[in-house]
Amino acid sequence: MIKDAVFIGIIFLTLLGAFMAVWLRNIFYNALGLILSLAGIAGLFLYLNSEFLAVMQVIIYIGAVSIAIIFAIMLSHPDFRQHEPRSAFKVVRAALIAGFSFFVLQKTVRGTSWALSATDGDYSIRTIGRELLTVYALPFEAVSLVLLVAILGALLLSGRAGKEDAK
Repeated sequence: MIKDAVFIGIIFLTLLGAFMAVWLRNIFYNALGLILSLAGIAGLFLYLNSEFLAVMQVIIYIGAVSIAIIFAIMLSHPDFRQHEPRSAFKVVRAALIAGFSFFVLQKTVRGTSWALSATDGDYSIRTIGRELLTVYALPFEAVSLVLLVAILGALLLSGRAGKEDAK
C-alpha cells in the first residue's frame, strides 16, 4: 500500500514538472519544471531499484544539462516583450504531432523484440561500467556530446548577452 502511494507520488511529481515545463509562460519556470520532471524520473529509477541510473540521472541531466540551461537563460538578454496569445491552430497542430509521435513510439516499443542483457542479472556498478565502456561505448560517448553541446550553447548565449550589453 505504501509502495503504491510512493509510486503515485513520484508519477504526480514527474507529470507536474512536465506540465510546468510545457505550459508556464516564463522560460525560467519552464527550466525549473524540467528539473522537477527529471527529478521525478530519477525517483522512478529508485523505485525500480536502479540506484546507479538514478544517480546518473541526477548528475548528468539535473546537475549538468539543466544547470547549463539555467545559466544560459540567466546570462541571456532579458525579453520584455508581451507574449502573444496562443492560437488554436498551433495548439491543435502541436497536439496532433505529439499524438502521432506517441503512436509511432508506442508501436516501435511494442514491436521490438528486446534482447536480454548479457550481464546475467548482475547489475553492479562494476558490471554497468564495463558494459558502458565496451558494449555501449557509442551511446556513452553520445551522452558526452549532449553535455558538450549544452555547455557550448550556454557559452554561446552568454557571449551574445555580453556583446549586446556592451552596445
